[in-house]
Amino acid sequence: MKFSTTELRNNTVDGPVVFDEMVDVSELENLNNDIRQINPVRVKGICTADKDEFIFSFSIEGKMILPCARTLVDVEYPFDIKATEIFSASALDEADEEEDVHPIAEEELDLTPYIKENIILETPYRVFSDEKALEEGDGWSFFEEDEHEAEQENKIDPRLAKLQNLLDKNKKKDE
Repeated sequence: MKFSTTELRNNTVDGPVVFDEMVDVSELENLNNDIRQINPVRVKGICTADKDEFIFSFSIEGKMILPCARTLVDVEYPFDIKATEIFSASALDEADEEEDVHPIAEEELDLTPYIKENIILETPYRVFSDEKALEEGDGWSFFEEDEHEAEQENKIDPRLAKLQNLLDKNKKKDE
């Protein structure tokens, strides 16, 4: 998604420049992250000019496929990210760098890397599938801690089983 700085200067005189485009960010699938698939995203917003600065306020809408943290099945994750990026044609000082003002090196301003950066920053660490996870397998099973504690209380240690029998006999004699 590229903009000519000359056109932006001329068009922002009358008011903000409005844009609404589909952007291909499928390159994110090849990076070392959890994004398995991402379709083109819709980027819509406005650009305003203030002296030598261009301020882009936009939203990024789309869907990505991420792995479930429990089962690793594909989970469709819709997102809607709000972002603001500031670009400056003049020399930047330390205060500008702390505020994330980006320098403009050429006559063309490319918003695509900043769109990708915002998507990566907003990707969740883990997502969960609505599908039911396996409850048990060969030699293992999930259980609630309360269930396990109750089960353990009723279970007699085999090493102490003879002692339990002796205690049971004593109870019967007392009755």
